Amino acid sequence: MSTDQRMAASAEAITLAGAVRAGDEAAFNTVAERYRRELLIHCYRMLGSLQDAEDAVQDALLRAWKYRESLKEGVPVRPWLYRVATNACLDAIGQDARRSALAAKASAEPPGAPSVPAEVTWLQPIPDAILEPTTLRDSEPETVVLTQETIGLAFLTVIQLLSPQQRAVLILCDVLGWSAKETAELLDISVAAVNSALQRARATLRTKLPSRRPEWPAGTDTSATERELLRKYIEACEKADIGAFESILREDAVCRMPPQPEVSVGREAILKLFTDAGFGTEAFGQLRCVITRANRQPAVAVYVLQAGDSTYRPVALDILQIEDAFVTEIVTFGPEVFPTFALPLTMDSEGGRDTLPTQRL
Repeated sequence: MSTDQRMAASAEAITLAGAVRAGDEAAFNTVAERYRRELLIHCYRMLGSLQDAEDAVQDALLRAWKYRESLKEGVPVRPWLYRVATNACLDAIGQDARRSALAAKASAEPPGAPSVPAEVTWLQPIPDAILEPTTLRDSEPETVVLTQETIGLAFLTVIQLLSPQQRAVLILCDVLGWSAKETAELLDISVAAVNSALQRARATLRTKLPSRRPEWPAGTDTSATERELLRKYIEACEKADIGAFESILREDAVCRMPPQPEVSVGREAILKLFTDAGFGTEAFGQLRCVITRANRQPAVAVYVLQAGDSTYRPVALDILQIEDAFVTEIVTFGPEVFPTFALPLTMDSEGGRDTLPTQRL
């Protein structure tokens, strides 16, 4: 974006801010529509739940309109909206005993203590369709950082273990790129407090977040590699082939199923989980899969056809972490998330998989 474009965008933002402060409802609706998506992603990071994030954004916009006179003259709308949305999230965390208790427990743990991802029972996925804007505005100077590392389920799980203030500081500074001064102003704390919270948050991430996945070897087509691994995963599901699963799971792979607290660690434990569930038996049923994407990760929607039924019904959404051509983590959600992903709730046993909506890998 050129300097002239940035200046024009800044002038437009300040003009809109003045109109909002003056009570122009049309101007506020324009602002709300412009920033709703990035505020949703911000609240989703803060809360780890799409449903709770949607509620927080709605609450934030209601607050913003009610207290529009708090928007200072000459100040753009965006940082003000982030302030309101962040406060809405902090209030939501404070009112949720599960979140408050987990953050307090994690804060009391000594450095290097193992993470407790199973206790983040409210974790929900977000479709890539929400993460990707339908249109790009060249006049917008701001961007929302959406790398897999900062929207992936592993990152979202670990930052739920931070204190609310540490979480807000980490997201604002390290994810969105705000300065310590800007973050301090937004949170009404000192710059020293921001730097201290950021230091502690980073230390927690270093000890609890799985190592960043290694770079693919030079010349590797990662899309092709992921597509091939997904093909093998789907084939293993639909053929009920435990041996095929064994070949694509890394030895230290992890499987978890929020909101259930259990976590299966290691390839053998995951295969035992499948076997104990009756995978491959007539009573378990026949599976069919559809590819989608969530949290910038490949995902597989799984449907089951049980004896006597004429339609496949949703059973699980598996979100996969892929590293070096192996599946290293499976996070499984129940069929209640299917509508969010625009996935059908039934599938004709005679129909083909290509009749279903899928997203590109």
